[in-house]
Amino acid sequence: MQAYLTRRFLLTIPTLLLVTMIVFMLVRFIPGSVLDMMIAEMSATSGEEFKDTEGLKRALGMDQPIPIQYGRWIGVWPQADGKISGMLQGNMGRSLWTNEPIVDILRQRIPVSLELSILSLLFQWTLALPIGVFAATKQDSVIDYSGRLFAITMLSLPGFWLATMVVVYPSIWWGVMPNIVYIPIVQDPIGNLSQFILPAFITGVAGSAGMMRLTRTMMLEVLRQDYIRTAWAKGLSERTVLIRHAVKNAFIPVVTVIGAQLAGLIGGQVIMEQIFALPGMGRVFIDALNQRNYPVISAINTVIASLVLLSNVIVDISYAWLDPRIRYR
Repeated sequence: MQAYLTRRFLLTIPTLLLVTMIVFMLVRFIPGSVLDMMIAEMSATSGEEFKDTEGLKRALGMDQPIPIQYGRWIGVWPQADGKISGMLQGNMGRSLWTNEPIVDILRQRIPVSLELSILSLLFQWTLALPIGVFAATKQDSVIDYSGRLFAITMLSLPGFWLATMVVVYPSIWWGVMPNIVYIPIVQDPIGNLSQFILPAFITGVAGSAGMMRLTRTMMLEVLRQDYIRTAWAKGLSERTVLIRHAVKNAFIPVVTVIGAQLAGLIGGQVIMEQIFALPGMGRVFIDALNQRNYPVISAINTVIASLVLLSNVIVDISYAWLDPRIRYR
């Protein structure tokens, strides 16, 4: 196992490096340059045309070729002051517009996205896993048909539409709408939880549909295996057969999906954060795209890519716990 983990973590290094290269290059092909946007804004503010374009390029560090810019950002090429400071040294750079360190920006925004994602996953797992297992054990019953109907309904309703309706209709009918002023958890834990519970529930319910159907399908497949029939024939209780023999084997594909969702939710909460005015990474990412704030876009993508790679390693490790037949040599 130790040798396997070492190989897996070593493999993440070139993968993450390739991701950073792709992200760094692609964001610069987005139509519209940050230079043009800044020049237009400064010209509009001063009332006269801004002419020192080369000086602005030097100030932003964009006067060098793209490979050198990437080397400076990643931390393998000296900065303009001769020092080496980049991602490898823990320096994600500064915002092109506010000159604020990106580390400070993410330090404020990541906890918001993490809290929303964790609550969403808790709702999702609480709904999907028990209902999927129970529906499989009661195949073709009223409970099974009800669970399948619920899953199909949630798959058919877009999460962003459901969230919009939850905000719009109560405000029209009863004059009630969610609090759009962020409440930090350290100031008011109860108020913070009440602010996150609705978007987390909507996200969790919308995401539970696919996992519920997958759990039910895998449980049905496992319950037809010979070793399950043998367990029943030995006189084991239903609880023992389901938990010790069926569930752990059926959950291997489900865990794979869960691993993909762990990091995907953090980067995919853009719409929910916009609708419920939550200051998470999604809103920062949208603002950075609109402003062509290249360092912020690259930093957020790097963080999300790191979480994806880490979640994949955790999922691979969990396979050995779920199925003792799996060994890593």
